[in-house]
Amino acid sequence: MSTTNPPAATVPAGTPEQFEHERLMSLINSMVDGVVAVNERAKVDIYNGAALNILDLNSSMQGKSLGDVCKLLDGNNQPIDIVELVYATKTAFVSRDYSLSYVDGSKVSLYLSIAPVHLGYGKAGTQSYVIVLRDISHEKSLEEERDEFISVVSHELRTPITIAEGNISNAQYIVNKAGGDEQIKKALEDAHQQTLFLADMINDLSTLSRAEHGKLTVDIESINIHDLLTELAHMYSPEAEAKGLTIHTSLSPDLELLMSGKLYVKEILQNFITNAIKYTNDGHISLGAKPADKGVSIWIEDTGIGISKSDQEKIYDKFFRSENFETRKTSGTGLGLYVTMKLSRLLHAQIVTHSQLGIGSKFTIFIPDLQ
Repeated sequence: MSTTNPPAATVPAGTPEQFEHERLMSLINSMVDGVVAVNERAKVDIYNGAALNILDLNSSMQGKSLGDVCKLLDGNNQPIDIVELVYATKTAFVSRDYSLSYVDGSKVSLYLSIAPVHLGYGKAGTQSYVIVLRDISHEKSLEEERDEFISVVSHELRTPITIAEGNISNAQYIVNKAGGDEQIKKALEDAHQQTLFLADMINDLSTLSRAEHGKLTVDIESINIHDLLTELAHMYSPEAEAKGLTIHTSLSPDLELLMSGKLYVKEILQNFITNAIKYTNDGHISLGAKPADKGVSIWIEDTGIGISKSDQEKIYDKFFRSENFETRKTSGTGLGLYVTMKLSRLLHAQIVTHSQLGIGSKFTIFIPDLQ
């Protein structure tokens, strides 16, 4: 395949403009990722050798329509008009959910980045776009194998963990009733807590697996947010009181029924509440809600250890756990908030995080009415 790009435009030899153009082309051709620059008519102006390889072409793309050289498929293997996708891009767009279709019927998974090129204020010129392409088929294959492993493990471990938790609970009941040795009681309590931790981890892994495979669906039903938050406050009060904490509620009397996925709304709120209790050593946790435009705004606020600015950008990443000493004192998988973000996107909800180290955190969730 050719790796030499024709010039995007005629540039007089020996001029500074030609020197800059040659430098630009050398830079682009040195890149491992495929790079394609198109003009306002989606015609190819500049490209590199890597783009030829990824698009499986052996001739020049110069002046050709991007839609003719790049046959894009979505996650359901349906054709996508990349030209329409480019025109719809107003700010930098990145996705790993597309694939490329080749003439022989084969396809590769694709990392796709589209960025509009904005000219400086007052400068004349036409709109253009830069498209970056990368073959991520190997990465996708590894991800699928990992997700399949997680799915199988979470399914197979659910039964033995349930049995273990039940047997330990029975043993605790017998020992407590018989007035057994305190060391035995302590050992059984520790074993029970760790088993519950494993059960929570398996639940997170199971939800994660279904979310990654797109198997989560929303059953829309009416939700009384006032009753739901009151129920959650009552449910978690004993856990909070065991740490010397209190749970307050601040619920607007104007709250109306919300049409959304009740199961997922409840799981999202539970994840934030349990985190608030886990990372708060003294003070209180506040639960609140008020009507918002075409939905409801719910918040969970605590007086806990807080989250650093750098960590706030990562807390919704898969398996992320802060290196903060206070955080490391508690157990966790780093999956809770990742799953929470997956569920919130499924409900078209938005989460805003405000936190300060040593002061506390506040998570505000806007949940739209899906009616």
